[in-house]
Amino acid sequence: MKKLFLYRLSLAVMVSASLFSCRKDPQPAPEQVEILEPTPSGPVKGLYLLNEGNMNMNKASLDYLDLATGVYRRNIYNQANPEIVKGLGDVGNDIGVYGSKVYVVVNLSNKIEVLNAKTGKKLGQIPLANSRYITFYKGKAYASAYLGTLGDPTAGNGVVIEIDTATLTEKRRVQVGRQPEELAVVRGKLFVANSGGYSAKNYERTVSVIDLNSFQVTNKIDVAINLHRLKADQYGDLYVSSRGDYFDIPSKLFVIDTQTEKVKKSFDIGVSEIVIDGDLAYYYSTEYSYETDKNKITYGMIDVKTETPLSKSFITDGTNEKITIPYGIAVNPITKDVFVTDAKDYVSPGTLYCFTPAGIKKLEVTTGDIPAHFAFVY
Repeated sequence: MKKLFLYRLSLAVMVSASLFSCRKDPQPAPEQVEILEPTPSGPVKGLYLLNEGNMNMNKASLDYLDLATGVYRRNIYNQANPEIVKGLGDVGNDIGVYGSKVYVVVNLSNKIEVLNAKTGKKLGQIPLANSRYITFYKGKAYASAYLGTLGDPTAGNGVVIEIDTATLTEKRRVQVGRQPEELAVVRGKLFVANSGGYSAKNYERTVSVIDLNSFQVTNKIDVAINLHRLKADQYGDLYVSSRGDYFDIPSKLFVIDTQTEKVKKSFDIGVSEIVIDGDLAYYYSTEYSYETDKNKITYGMIDVKTETPLSKSFITDGTNEKITIPYGIAVNPITKDVFVTDAKDYVSPGTLYCFTPAGIKKLEVTTGDIPAHFAFVY
C-alpha cells in the first residue's frame, strides 16, 4: 500500500523537549499522522488499536484509524490529554467501546481509563489492581482482575467487578478463580476463564459462571488448564482456549454449551487469539515450546455453525510470511476485512495489516510497540 502522506514532529522540537526535560523515565511519544487509502464501511467509522507497550516502560499507547478518510493517528492519547505527563500507562491489556466512551484496561498501572470515543479525551478512571479484560452488558461494564502482586505464585483468587457506565464507579465485585482472563455475557450469565498462570504446577482449569442478578458464582465448568481466550458465538456457545503447560500438555480449543454449562467439543488447535464474526471464527496460534525454544505459527478459521475447522487461512497472498509475531486480530463486521497486527521483536514499533475477505493485503501501517487490542467505533 503506497503511503500518501507522513507527518512527524520536527527533530529540533524533539531534541529541544529532551534537553529541557528533567524526567529520566521514558517520555510519552508525540502524535504522528499517516494518510492511507480510505476504506469506508458504512456505520463502522473507525477503529482504535491499543498498543501494549513494554512492561515497566510506561509505553502503552493508543492509535486510531478513520476508515472513511484513511487517516491513521499514532499516540492519540498524548495529544488529547497533554496535561497527563506520564501518558496512558504501563501495559495496555484490553480495550472496548461502549456507547460514547472508550474503556482502556491498563494492567500494571492498575486502572481502567475512560475516554471520549470521538476525541480521546479522558473522562475518568476506575482503579483496579492487576486489571485484565473488559466486556459490557445492559449499561454495565464487567472487568476481570488478578489482584495481588505481579507474578506472585502465592496470589489468591482474582475478581470480576461490575461498573456503572453512567457514573464510572464500581458497584459490585465477586471472587472467581486465580488469575481470571477473558469474559463474556451469554444468556444473561457472565462467564470468565480462569488461568492460574502465576503457579505453573498448579494451574486453574475452570470457567466461572456468574449470575448477574445476585452477582454470585453459581458454577465452575471444568475445561482444561491455563485458560485464556473466551469468545461467544451467535448460537449460545463459548470458544475457550487452553494454553497448556508449554511442555507436555499442548494448547487446545474447547466449545462450551452455555445452556448446559458443559464442554461439548474440543479441537486439537493451539489458539493465541480468536475472534468470531457471524458463522466464522478467525484465529492465529503462536505456540512457544520451552523444549525447542521456537514458535510454531499458524492461521485458521472455524465454521461455528457446524463446529468444523476450515482448510483455508484468512491470509492467502503470502503476507503471513512477513509477519514475525501475530499479536492481535479483528474483523470489520460490515466489510469482513480482517485486521492483524505484528509485534515483531516486542521492543520496536509493530505493524497493522488489513486483508480483504479473500485474504489479500489492502493496508499496511506502522503502529506503536506491541500492537494488540482492537475496538471498532460506530
